Amino acid sequence: MSKALIIIDIQNDYFENGAMELVGSLRASENAKLVLSKFRDENLPIVHVQHLSVAPGSVFFLPETKGQEIQENVKPLNGEKVITKYYPNSFRDTDLLDYLKSQSITELVVVGMMTHMCVDATVRAAKDFDFECTVIGDACASRDLEINGKTVKAEDAHNAFLSALSFFYADVKSTNEFLTN
Repeated sequence: MSKALIIIDIQNDYFENGAMELVGSLRASENAKLVLSKFRDENLPIVHVQHLSVAPGSVFFLPETKGQEIQENVKPLNGEKVITKYYPNSFRDTDLLDYLKSQSITELVVVGMMTHMCVDATVRAAKDFDFECTVIGDACASRDLEINGKTVKAEDAHNAFLSALSFFYADVKSTNEFLTN
């Protein structure tokens, strides 16, 4: 089984003073950096996914801004694959699936942002494409959400989406669990 790391949307706009700050984004990026270091040390495939927002009315991940840049903790090295996407699902209208197949990848380790949106959409799609998925829960971040006038705290949204993914779509682990296995 060949394994790859998928780093989803760890971009400046999700951090302090960014256009869409998430709760716990710095800590999540630090954990993602630890996972990234393991993949680099083991010379395993790494895919950085970068979201650009080009739809009218977009307020974050705007092209040619500092906010759309990949955050320093997980900045790609020369030779690491970078995929640009325009939708929450990292497979939609990108070459991600073709790239993973060309590398004979069967297992994905996923870190990134936002847990409730792009991480969720990508992991569900990956499972539908028959990849075995592991999500590093504390290397992901979310934000407060609202529905019907009620606020769902970021921690609750994050945990709800991780628990839903763990029901069928992925094995959810902490950074420490992943690094010590």
